[in-house]
Amino acid sequence: MLEHSELIRNRYEKAKALRAKNINPYANRFIPTHTSQEILNNSEQLIATEQKVVIAGRILTIRSFGKAAFFHVMDGKGKIQAFVKSGMMPDEEFALFREFIDSGDIVGIEGVVFRTKTGEVTVLAQRLHLLTKSVRPLPEKWHGLRDTDVRYRQRYVDLIVNEDVYKTFEMRSKIMSACRRYLDGRGYMEVETPMMHPIYGGAFARPFLTYHNTLDIQLYLRIAPELYLKRLLVGGFEKVYEINRNFRNEGISVQHNPEFTMLELYTAFWDYMDTAALLEDMLKAIARDVLGTTKITYQGDEIDLSPPDGWKRMTILEAIQATLGLRLKWGESPDDIRAKIGQISGLNAAEFNDLGSVDLILKLFDQKVEPTLIQPTFIMGYPRAKSPLAKTRPDDPLVAERFELFVGRLEVANAYSELNDPAEQLQRFQEQAKRRAAGDAEAMCVDEDYVRALEYGMPPASGLGVGMDRLVMLFTDCSSIRDVILFPTLRPEGGRPAKTENEKP
Repeated sequence: MLEHSELIRNRYEKAKALRAKNINPYANRFIPTHTSQEILNNSEQLIATEQKVVIAGRILTIRSFGKAAFFHVMDGKGKIQAFVKSGMMPDEEFALFREFIDSGDIVGIEGVVFRTKTGEVTVLAQRLHLLTKSVRPLPEKWHGLRDTDVRYRQRYVDLIVNEDVYKTFEMRSKIMSACRRYLDGRGYMEVETPMMHPIYGGAFARPFLTYHNTLDIQLYLRIAPELYLKRLLVGGFEKVYEINRNFRNEGISVQHNPEFTMLELYTAFWDYMDTAALLEDMLKAIARDVLGTTKITYQGDEIDLSPPDGWKRMTILEAIQATLGLRLKWGESPDDIRAKIGQISGLNAAEFNDLGSVDLILKLFDQKVEPTLIQPTFIMGYPRAKSPLAKTRPDDPLVAERFELFVGRLEVANAYSELNDPAEQLQRFQEQAKRRAAGDAEAMCVDEDYVRALEYGMPPASGLGVGMDRLVMLFTDCSSIRDVILFPTLRPEGGRPAKTENEKP
């Protein structure tokens, strides 16, 4: 139940009083002629010609001086000062301002531009129109909105009072547009694939389960679009991409949200090294497009996206040896690997008990190497056992043709050469099914239709997945994924909601 303070109740009363005066406190339409930024950019000409301007936006703090007042109006491009004075506008509109207008209200102003004695560009209001009565006051100007839970839960207020937050999401939009421009310019076709899957796959993750009443079937919110995008390669498309949401029923952290945005693209006739070259060029191009530079600062670290010799490339085992001095091998016994890991200080040895050799090496990499990867680095040489959709390296049956990109300690992208042998893919799926039967909830299912598609023939190809939320974090210097998702997943206010009548167990 919404709580209404006396201040809120008083503002509701103002709205009621306005209606009694036949004034609609929630206007249907109002068309401005200028934005705040356009006025600031062209102020000299507007002042010289005394050209009339019409602006619309939200009133911030009002500074009243009896028969005059200054306030700032915030619109979608910034804010600009406005000035109202008795005698400079119709009496009834000045009376409206004095009696009914509060900070937070959305107004339309018609007037001319001038400079104050302090030199600030200002709109002198000759007409004032109330467009929306704000009945819930904004947070106090001097304190803003700093409670992170309130900021994420009430993002609409966060955007109003925290200018940097507004700019972050403007930048997010620019990054998405720049990514599309880059790929469209290189012949890729944007497509849309299903959000609800009868069989989930394309990644190691727990799915969200839903239910379709008419068809009387269970469906899963997709954990990845991969298997549908590769079906399009079978159908003859050679360059496809999708920027859309994935859903994974997993924990929440500064790098993870259950609902997140991914770019996935697939290129026929390429392998993963071709994709690595594309990714390096694409991220540099996006940075130049939206930031004007390929040198960025992330969480205090200076990062160069255009080093003279290109991005660093290492295998997982090389990275472990370079960082920790340990020489490990895929296929080594778990006991031998644990013995070597025991030499590393600062590790909780108990966390490494009961793990197989592959999981031991990957956990060691995650804990001790990944936090050191600040400059752009392709980490290659991932184990075949953890890459059931990737081709095996011809020279090493234990390793997949796969890389992950790390920048600023963030895993930003994942790519590999796509497995297109239907018999081997079916065998890999069956291996995953055995793991599921043994209790691995993140193992993949057997997707017989995908195998059938491969039986028609999929060309050699490479795919790429880019975590767009993490890319935005990197380019906006945000430490948490919640800061770059407009409405992140949160625990409900007031506890867990009851199930609806349509929910199936």
